[in-house]
Amino acid sequence: MTDHTLAPPHSDLDDQALDWFVRFSAAPEQLRADAGFQAWLAAHSDNSAAFARWQADWRQLDALPADGIAQLRQQLARDKAAASPPATAAPARRWWQGGAAAWPQTALAAVLVCATGGGGYLAWDYWQQQPVFAQSFTTQRGQLLNVQLPDGSEMRLDTATQVQVTLYRQRREVRLPEGQAVFHVQADSARPFAVLAGNTQVTVVGTRFSVRNTLGQPVQVAVEEGRVQVAPAATAPHPGPTVLLAAGEQTSADADGQIQPAAPLAASGMAPWQEGRVSFDNLPLGQALAELERYGPTGLVLRDPAVAALRLTGSFMPNNSAYFRKALPKVLPVQLQSHGEQTEIVAKP
Repeated sequence: MTDHTLAPPHSDLDDQALDWFVRFSAAPEQLRADAGFQAWLAAHSDNSAAFARWQADWRQLDALPADGIAQLRQQLARDKAAASPPATAAPARRWWQGGAAAWPQTALAAVLVCATGGGGYLAWDYWQQQPVFAQSFTTQRGQLLNVQLPDGSEMRLDTATQVQVTLYRQRREVRLPEGQAVFHVQADSARPFAVLAGNTQVTVVGTRFSVRNTLGQPVQVAVEEGRVQVAPAATAPHPGPTVLLAAGEQTSADADGQIQPAAPLAASGMAPWQEGRVSFDNLPLGQALAELERYGPTGLVLRDPAVAALRLTGSFMPNNSAYFRKALPKVLPVQLQSHGEQTEIVAKP
C-alpha cells in the first residue's frame, strides 16, 4: 500500500525521531508497546527511517576511541554537577554505570553529538537548547526576597514582583512580567545574561543593575556597575534604536519599544526601595499613590483628576502611611477628608 501521508519537514522529523529514540533507550520494552509510538511510526515511512538513523548513529559510538569516551564522560559529569544541587551531584555520575537506559534525556542527546552523519549536529543543538535550571519566584505585597542563582548571580526582588529564570548552557534569561528587581550578575562572557521586561530586553555579561516593569508605566533600567545594553525585544511593535548604559546612568522604554537616551541616575540612587524608601521626582500624585499601594494598603483614595495630576517630589517610607498622610498636605495644596475606613485626598478650598 502506498503511503500518501505528507511527511513533516526534515528538521521537525529528526526532532520527533530523537525524542522517541531518547524515550526508547530509557524504556525499550515499554515504548515498543506504546500506541503513540506505533502510530507515529505508521504515519509515514520517513518516520521509521528517521528513527533508524538515530539508532545507527548510536551504534557508531562503539567505534569511538577509549580516550574520547573518557573525555565525554567527564564533560557530562561536569555539566550535570553544575545543573544539580551538591547533594545530588554524586548520584548523577552513575549514569555511566547503567548504560543508555539509565541516562537522562539531555545526557543521551549530548552523547549523540559524537555520532557521525547528519544526526550529530541535530543532537548537539537539541542538547544545547535544554535548560539546566528553570524556576519562578514571586513576592507578595510588602515582601522582599533575595535569590541566589546557580551561576552565582544574585537577584533582589521588590514587593509584588514576578520573575521567571531559565539558565541554558550558552545563555541566561530572566523574564520580569511584573514588578522590579536588582540584579548582580556573575560575569561569564560565554553566557550573556538577558532580562526581558515587556517589549524591552536588557543584556549584560557581568554587572549590577535594576529593571522595573509595573503595569501602565515605562520599563525603567538603571546601572550601578558595569555596562548594559537596552534594546527593543522581538515583540516590540515599533522598535527604536538600542541604548548602551554605563555605570551611573538610566533610561526608560515604552510599550512600543522606543528607548529614551541615557540619563544620569536620580539623586535617590538606583533602587531606593532596597533601603525601605520610595522616591518620587515630579511624579503625578495618582501614580505615587499607586506605587505606595504596591507595598500595602494606604487607606487613601483619589477621586478628583485635577488632584491626581498634582506633581509630587520627595522620599517616603512605603510601610509608614501615617508619615505620608502627615507630610502630604505640607508639600501639596491638598487636605485629607475621612469617610469611614477611607480617607480622600482633596484640593484645599
